[in-house]
Amino acid sequence: MNSSVLLRLMVMLVQLWPCSLSTQNSSAQNTVQSFTPVRRVKRSWLWEPLFVTEEQISPDPVYIGQLKSDLDKQDGNLKYILTGEGAGSFFVIDELNGKIYVTQKLDREKKPFYTLRAQAINRITKLPVEPESEFIIKVRDVNDNEPQFLDGPYVATVPEMSPEGTSVTQVTATDADDPSYGNSARLLYSLLEGQPYFSVEPKTGVIRMASQMDRETKEQYLVIIQAKDMVGQPGALSATATVTINLSDINDNPPEFQQRLYYMSVSEEAPVGTTVGKVFAEDRDTGDNTAMDYFIEADSSGVFDIITNNETQEGIILLKKRVDYESQRRYSIQVKAVNRYIDERFLKEEPFEDTTIVKINVEDADEPPVFTLENYMMEIVEGAMNGALVGFVTARDPDDDESPIRYSIVHSTHLKRLFSINEHNGAIITTEPLDREIASWHNITVTATETRNPEKISEANVYVQVLDVNDNAPEFPENYETFVCENTVSGQLIQSISAVDQDDSAEGHHFFFSLAQEDTNSSHFTVKDNQDNTAGIFTGKSGFSRQEQFFFYLPILIQDNGTPPLTSTNTLTVTVCDCDTEVNTFYCRYGAFMYSLGLSTEALVALLACILIFLVFFLAIVTIRQQQQKKAPFSEKMEEFRENIVSYDDEGGGEEDTEAFDISALRTRTVMRTHKPRKKVASEIQSLYRQSLQVGPDSAIFRQFISEKLEEANTDPSVPPYDSLQTYAFEGTGSLAGSLSSLGSNTSDMDQSYDYLADWGPHFKQLAGMYSSHRTVGD
Repeated sequence: MNSSVLLRLMVMLVQLWPCSLSTQNSSAQNTVQSFTPVRRVKRSWLWEPLFVTEEQISPDPVYIGQLKSDLDKQDGNLKYILTGEGAGSFFVIDELNGKIYVTQKLDREKKPFYTLRAQAINRITKLPVEPESEFIIKVRDVNDNEPQFLDGPYVATVPEMSPEGTSVTQVTATDADDPSYGNSARLLYSLLEGQPYFSVEPKTGVIRMASQMDRETKEQYLVIIQAKDMVGQPGALSATATVTINLSDINDNPPEFQQRLYYMSVSEEAPVGTTVGKVFAEDRDTGDNTAMDYFIEADSSGVFDIITNNETQEGIILLKKRVDYESQRRYSIQVKAVNRYIDERFLKEEPFEDTTIVKINVEDADEPPVFTLENYMMEIVEGAMNGALVGFVTARDPDDDESPIRYSIVHSTHLKRLFSINEHNGAIITTEPLDREIASWHNITVTATETRNPEKISEANVYVQVLDVNDNAPEFPENYETFVCENTVSGQLIQSISAVDQDDSAEGHHFFFSLAQEDTNSSHFTVKDNQDNTAGIFTGKSGFSRQEQFFFYLPILIQDNGTPPLTSTNTLTVTVCDCDTEVNTFYCRYGAFMYSLGLSTEALVALLACILIFLVFFLAIVTIRQQQQKKAPFSEKMEEFRENIVSYDDEGGGEEDTEAFDISALRTRTVMRTHKPRKKVASEIQSLYRQSLQVGPDSAIFRQFISEKLEEANTDPSVPPYDSLQTYAFEGTGSLAGSLSSLGSNTSDMDQSYDYLADWGPHFKQLAGMYSSHRTVGD
């Protein structure tokens, strides 16, 4: 094979092997290994990786390997070139002999390998004698990174009293060294602090319970975990992490009273519900595990009760019944505290409850009097005389001194005082007779007051029932309207009657009906007692005449069954009606009404007709007056319109014309308006008007002009009335503008000069042209 085509690459690899570390000093030494040159095909160079150890520190470049060509005759004609990653910075090549050196310290964790290209060229021709070939230099790892706990510090919680081997938490450390080369990244976990309560698995870092622990003894533990690389071999790097382990509470402790005996007291005046005292059972657990309920045991009296304050877990003893110092002065009760939530795992060891004794003393107090009964029931017969005894009430002072009692009745201001009481012995008597039919029950409030301490007062209710006596006779329940037809037959029922009695009857009421013996109409009507507290009124003959007798008055006797029996006479009025056999109630009532008025039907019709005519006449008058009132406002408005008409026929006065004539003469209402023929004074007024322009208001001509105008207004029926005519024919005096009127002027337009109109500006240009002194006759 032609040696010019072949390239021999002699690569001498230098491999750094760590030397043994002594206890005094440790250093790394490099050893060089020679590799047999490998001959390869020109276009298929396959380079085996070159290795360089990271973190090498040397003042001189470190030899890695050598490139060697078969065409290299050691005459310096060949030049070796190195390109690629790190060429010229990290890696250099000797261009004469092809040796490769590393010049800087490398870090595998930053870049684990470098890809480079090598080429041999002729130094003179600059042409390649070998094709460019690519190779890789790998950075070999050393244990230069210590483990790291990225998630530390750790906090974990585990229930107290957990069994051994219970997993608490897991810690994990990482190592940046190469896990595929050597043991630099292989970690081993150990426990530095936390024995003998916890343990850690060396390979996984799982922390477990090593023994059962009680939270009430110690609630928190601090565990330190160490992680070493190189499987813990000498020279390994390590890191530590802190794990805070908290023990959560479970209900493993029963409640316990700190006091085995409590002393309390309560006043005998205390009302029901009063707090007597508090007890407390301590529970070393926390949270819901401390919740408990309190109970009272061995209390047959039932005087006290107990409830639980869920916030403080205290037992509050309450007064369930009133206590009496004179009856019982002390009580002893047993209180039990029981956990509300019990863990059955610990129930076998001991009961989760505790008891204590509470002794309660009753304190004496000045109590108000006490009635023998809370409510008294008494009876009295109605109609009893004034001062009749109703009954007695009795009260006593429960205290030892037994103060005398004074009784009184609480009277209402708006009720009549029917009873009084003896303030010494409590005897209740009547002050006036009682009527059961007015009130069958009376409620009285009686007070008992200590004479030595008037502030001590008690009350009792007294209910007095008024017993009935037969003091009311029976009577009709209503006023009956009874009618009988003129053509009725004998024996016909015309009315059914009954009776009522205000008295009570133990056996029930029973009434007896009959006609009074003195009844003069007994032959006309009869009464039949039905024996059921009702009776029927029947006709005793056929035919009745209204002309003979319009009303019949029947005295009905009604007797009750009381003791003694009472009888009353009730009058039944029977009206004779103009009918055959069937009674028309409305028509009969109408006939009775007319009879009571003493009017006949014809008289009543005439009276109604008169009333109707009067109403029609009244309505007609009201309608006419309303129509007149509607028209009146319009007429008044027309008069107002006419009075306010003002006519302006002439030039008004000037700015200062306030004395042209006496206007009061026009306002007088004493002028007699007579209808005279209107004079033809047009020519005279015109002449007077012209003359008035030349004189002042004090001139006789001016006054004559005004008089003429006034006379004309007064005599002319077509002008507005009430002196409303206002005619101004005189310019007046004091006006700077003068008169602009040409009426009645004695000069012609040709005699006046209008040259001043040219000075008024462009708006009066046309007017100035019309009256200019230079205008022609044709204009």
